[in-house]
Amino acid sequence: MAKDYKKKTENKIVKLFEEHVRNKTSFLFEIEQFEEIINYYSVQNELKKALTACQSAESQFPYSIDILILKAQTLSGLDQDNDALSVLELAENLQPNEPEIFMLRGSIFSILGEFENAIEEYEKAIDLVDNKDEVYHHLGLVYQDMENYDRAIDYLKKAISINVKNENALYDLAYCLDITDRKEESISFYTKFIDEDPYSSLAWYNLGILYVKLSQLDNAIKAFDYAVVIEDDFASAHFNLGSAYLQNEQYQDALNSFIRTMNIEGPGAELYYLIASAYQNISEFEIGLKYHQKASKLDSLYHEPIFGAGFCLGKLDRWYEAVHFFNKALKINTENALYWRSMAEADYKVGNLVSSLDAYEESAMLDSTDHQTWIDWSFLVYEQGDISKAIRLIERGLEELPEVAELHYRLTAYFLANGMHKDGLKSLENALVLNFEKHSELLEFFSELKMQKALYKIIEKHRKENL
Repeated sequence: MAKDYKKKTENKIVKLFEEHVRNKTSFLFEIEQFEEIINYYSVQNELKKALTACQSAESQFPYSIDILILKAQTLSGLDQDNDALSVLELAENLQPNEPEIFMLRGSIFSILGEFENAIEEYEKAIDLVDNKDEVYHHLGLVYQDMENYDRAIDYLKKAISINVKNENALYDLAYCLDITDRKEESISFYTKFIDEDPYSSLAWYNLGILYVKLSQLDNAIKAFDYAVVIEDDFASAHFNLGSAYLQNEQYQDALNSFIRTMNIEGPGAELYYLIASAYQNISEFEIGLKYHQKASKLDSLYHEPIFGAGFCLGKLDRWYEAVHFFNKALKINTENALYWRSMAEADYKVGNLVSSLDAYEESAMLDSTDHQTWIDWSFLVYEQGDISKAIRLIERGLEELPEVAELHYRLTAYFLANGMHKDGLKSLENALVLNFEKHSELLEFFSELKMQKALYKIIEKHRKENL
């Protein structure tokens, strides 16, 4: 009730002020009323009206430091920084030890890129203010703007050591530590910080971000989980908890976190995409498709969910529709090798063999280190009866990936199918040395029982000799 009354009172004062200005009638207000009017306009981002109110207030209270500071803030907001500095000079002459003057002047100098002057002003304020953490925070931001991240980190740590609840300083410290790649130091800092303030959801959140960057997903999940236990409506923590679960292949937990995020802050394209990804990883392709389509409707240039829709359609054997979505994704991002490989598979499934071959070639040009492209491309050529070309394609793949056993096994299969038994046995030996367990892929390639038995004998002989 009190809050509503205050709001109505402020509006009444503003309305009265505007009537006097409009009618050009004389009026008198208390200084507190002027402050309310100026602050009201500032919150509404009506800075020209705020300046008019400042000028009216100044005419009635020419020696008020508070009014002069509000006027300087308003002028700075209107990009009239030199005028703002002149007003602050007048204010300093009237009251030399007012810390707000130095803080505001430091902020203006920082905006103007006059960083040394900004530092000088903030340092003047340190001994005059009660909340020293705010001054250290601002000093940290100046050094951050100067890209002197080590000094920035020092000042931000000072700010936090004085006030462990300074969340803005925590955010900025996390940024500086990240950009300087001081992750281990960051973990030590946040661990110590949490020892002092175990109920800081932001500290747990930042710790979780660091663990993700270090690929320590279990620790990240614990940290994010603490953050949301402390602050249940912390949407970013729920979102990142879901992302960590997703990376850790805990798909149902990921879905729970993403749905909680959506309940707090509403839907979003990225959120829909991640929900779709979780569903497709538990083979719920119909639901995954639905969420991919929701994501792409919210952002038509977001190619990942468009591709994801094609992927789900492929898994549902709806290949003609998959071709459509893969084409849409490729129109937005033509440099994605996976998209081209998926397009090639879809074209193959619907009988567009020439397009499929072209798509495989494009995929290999963009990423020659994806062994699956060489295997799939060569198999299409093999099926067309050109075994020699299939062999050449695998050999091209091996030039890039000589240690990939799957390529050696596939080369073995093509050599044997082409009657090149000596080359086949040599290739098989290489494959078995690289990865013995993958030999099942070779056995599956040949449907003839006779061939399978012959290969099995060779493989068993190799196994016994290398026990």
